[in-house]
Amino acid sequence: MTVARRRRRLAPVVVAAVLAALVTTIVTGVLRGGADPAPADTGAAQPQVVGARLVDARDGAEFLPRGVNWSSFEYACAQGWGLSSLDGTVGADKLGAQARAMAAWGMNTVRIPLNQDCWLGTRGAPVSDAHTERTAEDYRLEVAAFVRALNTEGLVVVLDLHSRKRATSPEFGNLAMPDAQSLDFWRSLAQTFRTNPSVMFDAFNEPYSRYDAADRLIFELTWECWRDGGCAAPVEDDRMASDGRTTYAVEGMAAVVSTIRDTGARQPVLLGGLDYANDLSRWAEFAPDDDQLVAAFHSYDFKECGDVACWEAVLAPLADRVPVLTAELGARDPLDGYVEDYLDWADGHGIGSLFWVWADHPDDPMSLISNLDGAPTAFGDLVRAHLAGAGD
Repeated sequence: MTVARRRRRLAPVVVAAVLAALVTTIVTGVLRGGADPAPADTGAAQPQVVGARLVDARDGAEFLPRGVNWSSFEYACAQGWGLSSLDGTVGADKLGAQARAMAAWGMNTVRIPLNQDCWLGTRGAPVSDAHTERTAEDYRLEVAAFVRALNTEGLVVVLDLHSRKRATSPEFGNLAMPDAQSLDFWRSLAQTFRTNPSVMFDAFNEPYSRYDAADRLIFELTWECWRDGGCAAPVEDDRMASDGRTTYAVEGMAAVVSTIRDTGARQPVLLGGLDYANDLSRWAEFAPDDDQLVAAFHSYDFKECGDVACWEAVLAPLADRVPVLTAELGARDPLDGYVEDYLDWADGHGIGSLFWVWADHPDDPMSLISNLDGAPTAFGDLVRAHLAGAGD
């Protein structure tokens, strides 16, 4: 049984801080050339970091993200059968219908994993087929249209740099850390959404160290490299074998944040830690200097930080300093109690959760739906009940 948290109104001093942040945002836009208008009313919350919490800049009330990951923009475009899972569905309002289906569950946030190459049009992405030509412009327009549809239904959107296409095959994977083209991705994406106050950015899905087929460490991602970059990571993604001999120069989280800010975008930026975003042990020590950062945690029962002892030792003290968001929550068997145990603990510490995954994959026990109309699986029933009762 999850412990529901009421949406509480923050003290006047915090509200004043929110208003000051908004003034700073507007002034920053003026200093950059005056082209950016005041934040638009999208219909959804406008998250801003104030101290250790996210608040809705519209009224200063605490904003606790609760929702799902909406998967397919990260892989369909690389595999050559669509821009996302919505390609080929019947109905002109497919984006709006999908947004309404998610909103009906009572969530307030949707995280959208994106493909770096499909957005940029690099490495032959997005992949066309015999019937449909697909371009990077098509992909960008579809993402932007979906963001608008979600915002219209009152849903905040987290845009996540999740994967990239392989140069030699229509497949996809996740590098250990951002590369130089990741900065091009963020320069373009942040520029596109810089005036949308109902969007947050997730800098890089799951940073990790790399092992070879014999389980030998061939690339150790340190906290220094996580922040500053400059180390050499294998060019192969985590779905390919690697001996670590061919490498690329890593771009650190500080460079990603700086690239986003250089566009004029002031929205919160999520930063996942080491070990596939499961290790936040030194996040506060190495986080870049920015007042709109959120610590992103991926919680799964097969990862090391998967029990109350670790959550109390690592997450609880961090959540007293900065907002912590569970950007992915799931389990090998999501009905065996792990998810509910984590929700009980996280809800009690003011940590929101985004479930993995809103997708109709029959062979995946973490699929929340059995069709795109939002019919829940058994796991989906658990999640929908939690989301429906979150405001009680």
